[in-house]
Amino acid sequence: MAIPFYKYQGTGNDFIMIDNRQQLFSKNDTKLVKWMCDRKFGIGADGLILLENHPTLDFTMVYYNADGNPSSMCGNGGRCIVAFAKQLGVITDQTVFEAVDGLHEAFIKNDLVHLKMQDVSSITRYENHMFLNTGSPHHVQWVNDLAAFDVKTEGALLRYGDLYGKAGSNINFVEQTGDSFAMRTYERGVEDETLSCGTGATAVALAIHHQGKTNSHEVDLRVEGGRLKVTFEPAGTGYNNIFLIGPAKPVYTGVWPD
Repeated sequence: MAIPFYKYQGTGNDFIMIDNRQQLFSKNDTKLVKWMCDRKFGIGADGLILLENHPTLDFTMVYYNADGNPSSMCGNGGRCIVAFAKQLGVITDQTVFEAVDGLHEAFIKNDLVHLKMQDVSSITRYENHMFLNTGSPHHVQWVNDLAAFDVKTEGALLRYGDLYGKAGSNINFVEQTGDSFAMRTYERGVEDETLSCGTGATAVALAIHHQGKTNSHEVDLRVEGGRLKVTFEPAGTGYNNIFLIGPAKPVYTGVWPD
């Protein structure tokens, strides 16, 4: 059966989007998901996202990593599915939808998608890094000369190392230059560096504030694929009212062959 698809990207984090409101795509076919995401033999993407009906909300987001496996929350994917839902006419400029980590509010303003993330109750600080969960687990580590840093090698060592066990973690490397912050991310499930990571940007922004590197409740981040903004409100040991803000753009449409 031929499968119509849409390609979207959010600051270079790219996704195959499928309208699955009629339940025509088999959610158990992980081999097909992996094949479609393959950059040599398939469409090529960091992940695949299904938009499905929800009994009371606007829609349900079902997310798969590029390795074909269902995964934890994807922030940039969440922003892209909001733009996709608007393209399909499912929503206008505001929405509430369900993802793997619960309900999310979002709105579109000035061509930017503002996605509300889950509250973060705490951040764990270690000698050389910080750890927190922003819908997906994230390791945040400061480095020098980020542009020359070997993100894939060093990220894989941490992702597969004893620190995080079999489940692993996403690994973020951050550099500060004056009042400017830049980050690069090794993503589990993609098993490589991606041009952007939304839950990673959220984690990095909160870690920056938690460590006292900014007093602002709004952090702009340079990622390899562009710029993201994160706004938040401190709440005890954690943060509430967290929004991930950035562009989400259609790239092309197509039909996956039989």
